[in-house]
Amino acid sequence: MIVHRLAWIALVSLIGLVFAGAIVRVTGSGLGCPDWPTCWGCLIPPTSVAQIDVEKLDLEKFKTQAARKGIDPATITRETILDSFNPVQTWIEFINRLATLPLGLATLLLALSSCRAKRNRAWIVGLSIFSLLDVLANAVMGAIVVRSGLQPGIITLHMALAFLLIVALVSIIWLSRTEATNRIAPVSQHQRLKIVSFVFLVCLFGEGLVGSQLREQTDELALTAETEHGVEREKWGEELAATLVFKFHRSFSWSLLLTSGLLWFWTKRDREWPVAEPTLIFALVVAMMLMGIVLGHIAIYPVVQVLHVGLTAVLLAVTWHWIMRLWSLKSIAGPA
Repeated sequence: MIVHRLAWIALVSLIGLVFAGAIVRVTGSGLGCPDWPTCWGCLIPPTSVAQIDVEKLDLEKFKTQAARKGIDPATITRETILDSFNPVQTWIEFINRLATLPLGLATLLLALSSCRAKRNRAWIVGLSIFSLLDVLANAVMGAIVVRSGLQPGIITLHMALAFLLIVALVSIIWLSRTEATNRIAPVSQHQRLKIVSFVFLVCLFGEGLVGSQLREQTDELALTAETEHGVEREKWGEELAATLVFKFHRSFSWSLLLTSGLLWFWTKRDREWPVAEPTLIFALVVAMMLMGIVLGHIAIYPVVQVLHVGLTAVLLAVTWHWIMRLWSLKSIAGPA
């Protein structure tokens, strides 16, 4: 079914985009293209300072960004702006922007295809239209992120919209599947798994949003790293460990481990239950907690940061697919 395939393409594109966005953040390339939709005033980014038309740049915006870094705006001139040009960061951010094109095209075709197919249910049509609107809203949000100079709070909202899009696309994938689900389950056991799965999902959303705020603090450290009062990257872990956000994020992660462990144990014990999703969920949680230990107690390695963020998107997709599977089962009275 074309809708099913397009939803898969959009989901894979979105998860790839999350990884690309994480690379942008850990390399400090969020302002590699200081303007939008152009990049340094060009449709194709420059590779050298000589290719930049400095008259096209908004000087006041650069002064605002400098003030956020603790730099005197009066020291910002067109010459100092050109000195800040970094071709590597520029192209990392530009490639991140290009990565949005497959997602945008897939969600557009998804919305059109779902509306044209007469046999599609209202839920599929509604979710497809929502997915397209979500992508458009996040594109606007991306422009605001650039123009605000990576303003805290906006980046978290940017991530929250991506999370909602994952949920919508996985729902479409499940609802548009061709095979029917006729399996039945004992009602007491079924309800127990539903409750724990829902609690895990809520904890995952909360942990993800708190983690995004923690990454905003990392961005702040990166912005001020080269200033007089900046903190060296090797000491970022110590700085973050002292914050309330970090302590909450670290402690709350145990709720994910507990609930995912219960899901895995209960489904593993009863061989009649599908165990692929619970096993993957538990494995991802364990892997991410180990990464958290590395980031919090050893060093904030860029590669680990990227994996930590990207696997959150994968974990959410697998979790929601599992919940959709649970809700499709028919319950019957029987032993737990």
